[in-house]
Amino acid sequence: MVLSKSLANIFLQLSKGEKIPASKLKGSLVAELLMEGILADIRSGRTRSLLYVPKVESLNAFLSNRFSITNLEHYVNTLSQDIITRADLIQAATNSKAKKVRTFTGFLVNCYEPVGATLNGENIKINPPAGTFQFIHDTKHFVPHPGLTIVGVENSENFSQIAKQRHLFENIRPLFVCRYPLNQSKDLIKWLQAIENPYLHYGDFDFAGIGIYLNEYKRHLGSRSTFFVPDHIELSIKTWGNRKLYDGQKINFDLKLVTEPKIHELISFIHQYKKGLEQEILIK
Repeated sequence: MVLSKSLANIFLQLSKGEKIPASKLKGSLVAELLMEGILADIRSGRTRSLLYVPKVESLNAFLSNRFSITNLEHYVNTLSQDIITRADLIQAATNSKAKKVRTFTGFLVNCYEPVGATLNGENIKINPPAGTFQFIHDTKHFVPHPGLTIVGVENSENFSQIAKQRHLFENIRPLFVCRYPLNQSKDLIKWLQAIENPYLHYGDFDFAGIGIYLNEYKRHLGSRSTFFVPDHIELSIKTWGNRKLYDGQKINFDLKLVTEPKIHELISFIHQYKKGLEQEILIK
Protein backbone atom coordinates (compact mmCIF):
# COMPACT_ATOMS: atom_id res chain seq x y z
CA MET A 1 0.00 0.00 0.00
CA VAL A 2 1.25 3.47 -0.92
CA LEU A 3 0.46 6.70 0.92
CA SER A 4 -0.58 9.33 -1.63
CA LYS A 5 1.15 12.69 -1.77
CA SER A 6 -2.10 14.56 -1.02
CA LEU A 7 -2.85 12.51 2.10
CA ALA A 8 0.77 12.62 3.23
CA ASN A 9 0.70 16.41 2.96
CA ILE A 10 -2.44 16.57 5.13
CA PHE A 11 -0.83 14.25 7.71
CA LEU A 12 2.18 16.56 7.72
CA GLN A 13 -0.07 19.54 8.50
CA LEU A 14 -1.73 17.56 11.28
CA SER A 15 1.63 16.55 12.73
CA LYS A 16 2.51 20.23 13.06
CA GLY A 17 -0.56 20.91 15.18
CA GLU A 18 -2.98 22.07 12.53
CA LYS A 19 -6.65 21.12 12.55
CA ILE A 20 -8.18 19.93 9.27
CA PRO A 21 -11.90 19.94 8.36
CA ALA A 22 -13.20 16.38 8.43
CA SER A 23 -14.65 16.93 4.96
CA LYS A 24 -11.09 16.90 3.57
CA LEU A 25 -10.27 13.55 5.16
CA LYS A 26 -12.28 10.59 3.95
CA GLY A 27 -11.67 6.91 3.35
CA SER A 28 -10.95 3.68 5.15
CA LEU A 29 -7.48 4.77 6.32
CA VAL A 30 -8.89 7.86 8.04
CA ALA A 31 -11.62 5.74 9.64
CA GLU A 32 -8.97 3.38 10.98
CA LEU A 33 -6.95 6.25 12.42
CA LEU A 34 -10.05 7.61 14.15
CA MET A 35 -10.85 4.17 15.56
CA GLU A 36 -7.29 3.79 16.87
CA GLY A 37 -7.38 7.24 18.45
CA ILE A 38 -4.51 8.48 16.32
CA LEU A 39 -6.89 11.06 14.88
CA ALA A 40 -9.44 12.82 17.05
CA ASP A 41 -12.58 14.76 16.21
CA ILE A 42 -13.68 18.05 17.72
CA ARG A 43 -16.64 20.24 16.89
CA SER A 44 -16.33 23.82 15.71
CA GLY A 45 -19.77 25.40 15.82
CA ARG A 46 -22.93 23.37 15.34
CA THR A 47 -22.00 21.34 12.29
CA ARG A 48 -18.31 21.78 11.45
CA SER A 49 -16.07 18.91 12.46
CA LEU A 50 -12.29 19.28 12.75
CA LEU A 51 -9.71 16.51 12.93
CA TYR A 52 -6.41 16.76 14.79
CA VAL A 53 -3.59 14.55 16.09
CA PRO A 54 -3.49 14.26 19.90
CA LYS A 55 -0.06 12.58 19.93
CA VAL A 56 2.32 13.06 17.03
CA GLU A 57 4.33 10.06 18.25
CA SER A 58 1.36 7.79 17.58
CA LEU A 59 0.95 9.06 14.01
CA ASN A 60 4.66 8.68 13.33
CA ALA A 61 4.63 5.12 14.66
CA PHE A 62 1.62 4.24 12.49
CA LEU A 63 3.24 5.67 9.34
CA SER A 64 6.45 3.81 10.09
CA ASN A 65 4.74 0.46 10.66
CA ARG A 66 2.22 0.71 7.81
CA PHE A 67 4.17 2.58 5.12
CA SER A 68 7.83 2.44 6.28
CA ILE A 69 7.81 6.25 6.39
CA THR A 70 10.18 7.37 9.14
CA ASN A 71 10.34 11.03 8.15
CA LEU A 72 7.01 12.38 6.88
CA GLU A 73 8.37 15.75 5.78
CA HIS A 74 11.14 14.09 3.79
CA TYR A 75 8.57 11.79 2.18
CA VAL A 76 6.38 14.72 1.09
CA ASN A 77 9.37 16.67 -0.23
CA THR A 78 10.56 13.65 -2.21
CA LEU A 79 7.16 13.15 -3.87
CA SER A 80 7.02 16.86 -4.70
CA GLN A 81 10.21 16.81 -6.78
CA ASP A 82 9.87 17.02 -10.57
CA ILE A 83 12.94 14.85 -11.12
CA ILE A 84 13.05 11.81 -8.90
CA THR A 85 14.70 8.41 -8.95
CA ARG A 86 13.60 5.04 -7.62
CA ALA A 87 16.53 5.24 -5.22
CA ASP A 88 15.04 8.45 -3.76
CA LEU A 89 11.70 6.68 -3.23
CA ILE A 90 13.34 3.72 -1.51
CA GLN A 91 15.18 6.09 0.81
CA ALA A 92 11.96 7.97 1.61
CA ALA A 93 9.65 4.97 2.12
CA THR A 94 11.55 1.76 1.21
CA ASN A 95 9.26 1.58 -1.84
CA SER A 96 10.43 2.37 -5.37
CA LYS A 97 6.79 2.44 -6.54
CA ALA A 98 5.57 5.14 -4.14
CA LYS A 99 5.41 7.43 -7.17
CA LYS A 100 5.37 6.61 -10.87
CA VAL A 101 8.83 7.38 -12.21
CA ARG A 102 10.01 7.39 -15.83
CA THR A 103 13.58 6.15 -15.66
CA PHE A 104 13.87 5.41 -19.38
CA THR A 105 13.83 9.01 -20.60
CA GLY A 106 15.26 10.20 -23.90
CA PHE A 107 14.76 9.47 -27.60
CA LEU A 108 16.21 7.61 -30.58
CA VAL A 109 18.56 9.16 -33.15
CA ASN A 110 19.73 7.85 -36.51
CA CYS A 111 21.87 8.94 -39.45
CA TYR A 112 23.30 7.54 -42.67
CA GLU A 113 26.72 9.15 -42.23
CA PRO A 114 28.66 10.12 -39.07
CA VAL A 115 27.64 13.43 -37.46
CA GLY A 116 29.14 15.28 -34.55
CA ALA A 117 27.73 16.35 -31.19
CA THR A 118 28.82 16.94 -27.62
CA LEU A 119 27.66 15.04 -24.56
CA ASN A 120 28.53 16.50 -21.16
CA GLY A 121 31.05 18.75 -22.92
CA GLU A 122 32.87 15.91 -24.69
CA ASN A 123 32.91 15.51 -28.48
CA ILE A 124 31.15 12.38 -29.74
CA LYS A 125 30.33 10.86 -33.12
CA ILE A 126 26.89 9.51 -33.86
CA ASN A 127 27.18 6.65 -36.33
CA PRO A 128 24.92 3.69 -35.46
CA PRO A 129 25.73 0.53 -37.45
CA ALA A 130 23.16 -0.59 -40.01
CA GLY A 131 20.24 -2.28 -38.29
CA THR A 132 20.65 -0.31 -35.05
CA PHE A 133 19.69 3.08 -33.63
CA GLN A 134 21.31 5.18 -30.93
CA PHE A 135 19.36 6.13 -27.81
CA ILE A 136 20.13 9.46 -26.15
CA HIS A 137 19.29 9.32 -22.45
CA ASP A 138 21.06 12.40 -21.06
CA THR A 139 19.24 14.79 -23.37
CA LYS A 140 19.91 17.79 -21.14
CA HIS A 141 23.63 17.63 -21.95
CA PHE A 142 23.35 16.43 -25.55
CA VAL A 143 24.17 19.23 -28.01
CA PRO A 144 24.24 18.54 -31.78
CA HIS A 145 26.77 20.22 -34.05
CA PRO A 146 25.38 23.66 -35.01
CA GLY A 147 25.61 22.79 -38.72
CA LEU A 148 23.09 19.97 -38.39
CA THR A 149 19.40 20.11 -39.23
CA ILE A 150 17.29 17.98 -36.91
CA VAL A 151 14.83 15.95 -38.95
CA GLY A 152 11.87 14.53 -37.03
CA VAL A 153 10.61 11.36 -38.69
CA GLU A 154 6.98 10.63 -37.92
CA ASN A 155 6.77 6.95 -38.92
CA SER A 156 9.06 4.27 -37.55
CA GLU A 157 9.61 2.44 -40.87
CA ASN A 158 10.97 5.58 -42.50
CA PHE A 159 13.17 6.18 -39.49
CA SER A 160 14.58 2.65 -39.59
CA GLN A 161 15.33 2.83 -43.33
CA ILE A 162 16.47 6.42 -43.54
CA ALA A 163 19.55 5.56 -45.62
CA LYS A 164 17.24 4.66 -48.53
CA GLN A 165 15.86 8.21 -48.42
CA ARG A 166 19.11 10.16 -48.31
CA HIS A 167 18.43 11.59 -51.80
CA LEU A 168 15.63 13.62 -50.20
CA PHE A 169 18.02 15.49 -47.90
CA GLU A 170 21.04 16.21 -50.09
CA ASN A 171 20.90 19.94 -49.38
CA ILE A 172 21.26 19.58 -45.58
CA ARG A 173 23.35 17.71 -43.00
CA PRO A 174 20.64 15.82 -41.09
CA LEU A 175 20.40 14.14 -37.72
CA PHE A 176 17.21 12.09 -37.62
CA VAL A 177 15.09 11.79 -34.49
CA CYS A 178 11.95 9.75 -33.86
CA ARG A 179 8.76 10.57 -31.95
CA TYR A 180 8.20 6.89 -31.17
CA PRO A 181 7.62 5.37 -28.74
CA LEU A 182 5.08 8.11 -28.02
CA ASN A 183 5.87 8.30 -24.30
CA GLN A 184 9.28 9.67 -25.33
CA SER A 185 7.86 12.47 -27.49
CA LYS A 186 7.79 15.00 -24.64
CA ASP A 187 11.49 14.40 -24.06
CA LEU A 188 12.12 15.13 -27.72
CA ILE A 189 10.08 18.37 -27.73
CA LYS A 190 11.79 19.62 -24.58
CA TRP A 191 15.20 18.96 -26.14
CA LEU A 192 14.27 20.65 -29.41
CA GLN A 193 13.23 23.74 -27.48
CA ALA A 194 16.60 23.84 -25.72
CA ILE A 195 18.84 23.69 -28.81
CA GLU A 196 19.26 26.21 -31.65
CA ASN A 197 19.40 23.90 -34.68
CA PRO A 198 16.71 24.20 -37.36
CA TYR A 199 14.02 21.52 -37.28
CA LEU A 200 12.54 19.81 -40.34
CA HIS A 201 9.43 17.67 -39.87
CA TYR A 202 9.17 14.60 -42.10
CA GLY A 203 5.69 13.14 -41.75
CA ASP A 204 2.69 11.90 -43.69
CA PHE A 205 1.34 14.14 -46.42
CA ASP A 206 -2.23 14.31 -45.20
CA PHE A 207 -4.28 16.36 -42.73
CA ALA A 208 -3.21 14.18 -39.80
CA GLY A 209 0.47 14.56 -40.63
CA ILE A 210 0.17 18.33 -41.00
CA GLY A 211 -1.79 18.49 -37.75
CA ILE A 212 0.89 16.55 -35.84
CA TYR A 213 3.51 18.99 -37.10
CA LEU A 214 1.54 22.15 -36.31
CA ASN A 215 0.09 21.03 -32.97
CA GLU A 216 3.06 19.15 -31.52
CA TYR A 217 6.10 20.90 -33.01
CA LYS A 218 5.47 24.20 -34.79
CA ARG A 219 3.67 25.73 -31.82
CA HIS A 220 6.72 25.05 -29.63
CA LEU A 221 9.51 25.82 -32.13
CA GLY A 222 8.06 28.65 -34.21
CA SER A 223 10.12 29.88 -37.16
CA ARG A 224 12.90 27.34 -36.48
CA SER A 225 10.66 24.59 -37.80
CA THR A 226 9.46 23.72 -41.30
CA PHE A 227 7.40 20.93 -42.82
CA PHE A 228 9.17 18.78 -45.39
CA VAL A 229 7.41 18.60 -48.75
CA PRO A 230 9.32 16.85 -51.60
CA ASP A 231 9.42 18.46 -55.04
CA HIS A 232 7.41 15.67 -56.68
CA ILE A 233 4.60 15.68 -54.12
CA GLU A 234 1.78 16.39 -56.61
CA LEU A 235 2.66 13.40 -58.80
CA SER A 236 3.12 11.19 -55.73
CA ILE A 237 -0.29 12.08 -54.31
CA LYS A 238 -1.95 11.62 -57.70
CA THR A 239 -0.28 8.23 -58.26
CA TRP A 240 -0.09 6.64 -54.80
CA GLY A 241 -2.44 8.72 -52.66
CA ASN A 242 -5.19 7.04 -50.64
CA ARG A 243 -8.79 8.32 -50.84
CA LYS A 244 -9.59 6.89 -47.39
CA LEU A 245 -7.00 9.20 -45.82
CA TYR A 246 -8.89 12.14 -47.30
CA ASP A 247 -12.38 10.94 -46.44
CA GLY A 248 -11.49 9.75 -42.94
CA GLN A 249 -9.49 12.73 -41.70
CA LYS A 250 -10.56 16.20 -40.67
CA ILE A 251 -8.47 19.34 -40.43
CA ASN A 252 -7.66 19.80 -36.73
CA PHE A 253 -5.68 23.02 -37.10
CA ASP A 254 -6.46 26.63 -37.94
CA LEU A 255 -5.67 27.26 -41.60
CA LYS A 256 -5.26 30.95 -40.83
CA LEU A 257 -2.24 30.13 -38.69
CA VAL A 258 -0.44 28.22 -41.46
CA THR A 259 2.38 30.48 -42.67
CA GLU A 260 4.45 28.06 -44.75
CA PRO A 261 3.68 28.25 -48.51
CA LYS A 262 4.71 24.59 -48.97
CA ILE A 263 1.97 23.47 -46.57
CA HIS A 264 -0.65 25.54 -48.39
CA GLU A 265 0.50 24.00 -51.67
CA LEU A 266 0.31 20.50 -50.14
CA ILE A 267 -3.20 21.12 -48.83
CA SER A 268 -4.31 22.28 -52.28
CA PHE A 269 -3.04 19.02 -53.82
CA ILE A 270 -4.76 16.96 -51.11
CA HIS A 271 -8.05 18.69 -51.93
CA GLN A 272 -7.50 18.56 -55.68
CA TYR A 273 -6.99 14.79 -55.80
CA LYS A 274 -9.00 14.07 -52.63
CA LYS A 275 -6.19 11.83 -51.41
CA GLY A 276 -3.66 11.70 -48.62
CA LEU A 277 -0.20 10.15 -48.95
CA GLU A 278 1.70 8.12 -46.37
CA GLN A 279 5.41 8.89 -46.15
CA GLU A 280 6.46 5.22 -46.48
CA ILE A 281 6.06 5.57 -50.26
CA LEU A 282 9.31 7.56 -50.24
CA ILE A 283 11.38 4.57 -49.08
CA LYS A 284 13.09 3.58 -52.30
